[in-house]
Amino acid sequence: MPENASQKPTPSELVILRVLWERGPSTVREVMDSLTGERDMGYTTVLKFLQIMLEKKLVARDDSGKTHVYTAATPAEKMQRRLVGDLLDKVFSGSVSGLVMHALGSKKASTEELREIRRMLDELDTDKSKTKPKPKP
Repeated sequence: MPENASQKPTPSELVILRVLWERGPSTVREVMDSLTGERDMGYTTVLKFLQIMLEKKLVARDDSGKTHVYTAATPAEKMQRRLVGDLLDKVFSGSVSGLVMHALGSKKASTEELREIRRMLDELDTDKSKTKPKPKP
């Protein structure tokens, strides 16, 4: 199924999605309260964003109770993978190394993050060596 361009969240929609991913199912008021400090949005603004996001199928709404409860329609990891894939194709012409080198060069990674990156690279290297056909003698 081709991805509709409207399914990509705007920066403001991503902020709301992060709240839903962290909190889980939430009312408009709960989303608004969670945004205090990060981004000041009033109740009607958050409600409007959630309505637009519902149309874009970025969120789902349970309206069986007195208050509507919203949930993210896509898990965080799947959305991140989709957005990084788009970035990789559009900005780095599909070059994974270009993306990684630029990411590591533009912001200092913590020691823990670097350790995790090394672990993942080792894991990928091990996985590739398992699937690589052995040369015949």
